[in-house]
Amino acid sequence: MIDLQSSTVDLLSGWGLPLPVAQALWLPLPMLVMVLVATIGALICTWLERKVSAAIQQRIGPEYAGPFGLLIPLADVIKLVIKQGTPPAKADPFLYSTGPAIVFISVFLCYLVIPFGQNLLIADLATGMFLVIAISSIAPIGLLMAGYSSNNKYSLLGGLRAAAQSISYEIPLALAVLAIAMMSNSLSTIDVVQQQAGYGILSWNVWRQPIGFVIFIIAALAECERLPFDLPEAEEELVAGYQTEYTGMRFALFYGGSYANLFLAGLLTAVLYLGGWELPFPIDAVASWLKIDPNNALWQIVAGVLGITATLVKAFAFIFFAMLLRWSMPRVRIDQLLDLGWKFLLPVGLANLLLTAALKLSFPFAFGG
Repeated sequence: MIDLQSSTVDLLSGWGLPLPVAQALWLPLPMLVMVLVATIGALICTWLERKVSAAIQQRIGPEYAGPFGLLIPLADVIKLVIKQGTPPAKADPFLYSTGPAIVFISVFLCYLVIPFGQNLLIADLATGMFLVIAISSIAPIGLLMAGYSSNNKYSLLGGLRAAAQSISYEIPLALAVLAIAMMSNSLSTIDVVQQQAGYGILSWNVWRQPIGFVIFIIAALAECERLPFDLPEAEEELVAGYQTEYTGMRFALFYGGSYANLFLAGLLTAVLYLGGWELPFPIDAVASWLKIDPNNALWQIVAGVLGITATLVKAFAFIFFAMLLRWSMPRVRIDQLLDLGWKFLLPVGLANLLLTAALKLSFPFAFGG
């Protein structure tokens, strides 16, 4: 096990810094790394959105802003930074500015407990999965504040839709996560991944929780406001929903937060159902087959890199699926959206939770007893 905090503090202390100073210098580093990783993931998603949509519509897509259009996300950032932000004349200035900040911060804080590798995460909390659900549930408050403070009826309707949609799908999402926690006997994201280790792809929760997996995917798409569930931003009905009156950096917070949330949903799918950093085959068996000592430093580095790669590949597989849906399916109506959440996913989620409890008692070895 590699303790990044102790290693960094010891390194700084070895350079002659007092221990309290070394500990103080460590504190902002995880937050900076978290923001950097989430930001890069969101920028990659914006580029993928353009390329995937172009491929589906048989267009070329971005090609000229750097090789393969890779500088398009940078151009987006520069454009939004230099663009003037002009709030409506009768907008509530405090709520108007606070709404985007709440949405942005709530999404990025969820990355604290997401493991990219076996020892690569900011905080291994005993309640990590419910922390993600609790913090992400704050985002609709920011959306509602943004819609209400804009002094625009379309923005207000978009904010109300966002709140209704989030509440409708947070409960099925929590029930799916609770079933995973029941199987793992823990709410820690690290424990969930370790519970899926041992038999490669056959150990992944997607086979033991197929109903919960489908519920989680649908609820995650609704929480990310992706088509066919983008009712808070429906262009044909609401112009742009709660963000109609936003531009410049305030709009950038909504825009970046939306794609950071999509990246977060992909990582959660990988961690909860697809084995996280685990490969489709047991890595220890490969080391034994190659007659390599698993404690060898070089092998640990190779295994760590493979684990990070596996996590990202699984996350972007979910993101690619979400993008395919966006450009393949029509938008549902608001009544259909709420009916799906309350009348279908909620009872099915409860039934899945009861079924998981029954199977866990009957087959403890197969279901994490």
